[in-house]
Amino acid sequence: MCWFDLTLPSIEENLALDEALLLLAENGSLSPTLRFWEVDRPAVVVGMNSCLADEVTLFACQRDQVAIARRCSGGGTVVLGPGCLVFSLILPMTEGTALTARHSVAVVLSRIAESFQQRGITVQLAGVSDLVWQQRKVSGNSQRRLRHYFLHHGTLLYDFDIALVERYLPIPARQPDYRQNRPHREFLTNLPMSRGELLACVRRAFEAEHLFADRVPPISVSQLFATVTDLVQNKYARPDWLRRR
Repeated sequence: MCWFDLTLPSIEENLALDEALLLLAENGSLSPTLRFWEVDRPAVVVGMNSCLADEVTLFACQRDQVAIARRCSGGGTVVLGPGCLVFSLILPMTEGTALTARHSVAVVLSRIAESFQQRGITVQLAGVSDLVWQQRKVSGNSQRRLRHYFLHHGTLLYDFDIALVERYLPIPARQPDYRQNRPHREFLTNLPMSRGELLACVRRAFEAEHLFADRVPPISVSQLFATVTDLVQNKYARPDWLRRR
């Protein structure tokens, strides 16, 4: 598997790049890929089918000029920022992942948990799509599935300001049972790992050994970023996409 660590300037461009990777893989122009990215300022990202008004404290985001964007994968709303590593996996539908999104999420998270265990960090699957450490959430995950490939979005907290979540997100109406109605500050926590250690663990989990730039031909890279530009202009930067729900 190829991998790269690249964060684009805006939240819309970063979300567009993940979808562009998925689309290129789906049409046969890209092999399985792992991307890491991490924004340098807070941003709120809602799931494809999330209700913006219900899941985001809009006045606080407007007051603090925090960007809000909608991703193409499902799941709930998240706050990104420094200390929150995003990993985006582009994986083929196989016998082990093609059954349901819930099953393929479990397959992906089990591999990550096993890799963490090799470093002495015990994380467990909880709810539908979370990883927890010491009974607190450290990773949320979602997917977008096409016919041949799927995009797996995941976050890993390692040096993140949990107070940002309390500032920009209300307590969600739908909660996993293990949350037990805890406020964000008692539900979320950071892993005792550095960014470099997290990259190494996730790379090992998926045998991502080859640098993207070394394996992907220039014409495919050009096509990739042309697709990013198109997606930003015609989807991610459009108010009707953000406010579709």
